[in-house]
Amino acid sequence: MKKSEIRFSIALDDQKVPEAISWSATDAGPDIQFAKAINIAIWDRDQDGTMKIDLWTKDMPIDAMKYFVVDNIGAMAETIMTATNDVVMATKMRDLCRALTDHIDLETKKQS
Repeated sequence: MKKSEIRFSIALDDQKVPEAISWSATDAGPDIQFAKAINIAIWDRDQDGTMKIDLWTKDMPIDAMKYFVVDNIGAMAETIMTATNDVVMATKMRDLCRALTDHIDLETKKQS
């Protein structure tokens, strides 16, 4: 059986707030990648529930964080479509993404 490994490294300040996030994966080559936020969800087979890790660096812009969340919902819509072929659920999630993007765009427009 082939195995693949993903590693995250989080640099913390004195108050344990993330300053830098980096990651590497055996299937992605030897280069270290950098990120401002990560969102990891794992379905725990023993607890029959979701375990989550959400981290973001203190220099992650608020508007980028909002788009990051919308992108995650959109990715989950694709996952639910691929995994279950539930068109209704995927469509509702995509509709939510459009509504949230419109909201963020409107907020951004008001600020400028």
